[in-house]
Amino acid sequence: MKNIFGILLCFAVSLPAWYIGRIFPLISGPVIAILAGILITLIAPALTKAQFGKGFSFAGGLKFTSKKVLQYSIVLLGFQMNLHNLLSAGRVSLIVMCFTFTFVLLAAFCFGRLLKLSGNTTALIGVGTSICGGSAIAAAAPVIRAEEEDVARAISTVFLFNIVAVFTFPALGRLLGMDDSTFGIWAGTAINDTSSVVAAGTAWSSAAGNNTALTYATIVKLTRALMIVPITVFLALYTAKKLKSTEIGSFSFANVFPWFVLFFAAAAFASTFFDIPENISSRLVQMGQFGIIMAMAAIGLNTNLKSLFANGIKPIALGGLCWAVISLVALVVLSFIAL
Repeated sequence: MKNIFGILLCFAVSLPAWYIGRIFPLISGPVIAILAGILITLIAPALTKAQFGKGFSFAGGLKFTSKKVLQYSIVLLGFQMNLHNLLSAGRVSLIVMCFTFTFVLLAAFCFGRLLKLSGNTTALIGVGTSICGGSAIAAAAPVIRAEEEDVARAISTVFLFNIVAVFTFPALGRLLGMDDSTFGIWAGTAINDTSSVVAAGTAWSSAAGNNTALTYATIVKLTRALMIVPITVFLALYTAKKLKSTEIGSFSFANVFPWFVLFFAAAAFASTFFDIPENISSRLVQMGQFGIIMAMAAIGLNTNLKSLFANGIKPIALGGLCWAVISLVALVVLSFIAL
C-alpha cells in the first residue's frame, strides 16, 4: 500500500501517453511517457519527494514501477514470442556479444587511462555499457570494492546514454535503412538498460506496424542480462587476486541472477507449445506494453537532468566513447551475420 501513490502517478502519466502513442506511432507511448516524466520533474522537482502521512510518498512507488512493473511487463511480452525465434536470436546475439564485450572493455580500459579516471569508475562504466546498465553496475560494485562515488558516476553516466538512446536509435536505424529484425538485434546489443531497449524497440515496432523489432530487441537484451553472472564472477576473482585475498567480495549468485528472464522464457514456451486463445495472449501482451509505458514514466519522473552532469565531464566522455564503440562494433558484426 505504501507504493500506491507512486504507482498511481505513473498510471496518470502513462494513460495519455498510451493514447497519444497510438495516434502517433512514430513517436510511441514509452518515448512520450519518459519525456512527460522528465518535464514534470523539471517543472515541479519537489513533486516526487512529496510525503503523504507516515511512510507514504511517491518515491517508493516510482522505484517499484521502474523495476518490478518493468520485469512483470517483460514476462507478459513473452506470450507473443516463439521459442524457435528466441533461440535463433539468442544464438546471433551471443556472437555479437563476444565482440562487443571484448571491444567495449578494452576501450573502457584505454580511454579510462587517457582520461585519468579511477580504475573502479572505468570498470563500472565498461561493465554497465557492455552488459546491462545499472543492474550490472550494482552487481559488480561490491565485488571490486567500489566506492559510492564510483557507483554514482557510473550509474548516472550510463543512465544518461540510456535516455539518449530511446530518442535517437529508431531515427538512426531508419537512416541506416535497417529492417525490423536487424534493428531489434542492434538495439538489444547496443542500448544498455532493459527499459530503454524495450522502449526503443516499441518505438520502432509502433511505426512498423508489427512487433518484430520489439521481439528481437527483448530477446537479445535478456540474453545479454544473463552475462551479469560470469562477468561478476570474473571481476570478483580478479579483484581477489589483485588484493592477494581469497575473498571475492559480497558476490551472490541469487542476488545478481535476473530471475524474471526464466519467467519470460516460460511465457515464450507456453506461447510456442500450448494453444493459448488469441484474445487472451493479445490482452496479456497489451498489459505488458502498457506496463512498459508505466516503467518509462517512472524513470522519467525519477530523472534529474542536473544531477546527471554533477559528476563532471570525464565519466560522461568515457560513457559516450564506450557507447559509440558498442554501437559501431555491433553494426559491423551484424553486417557479416545472416539473420
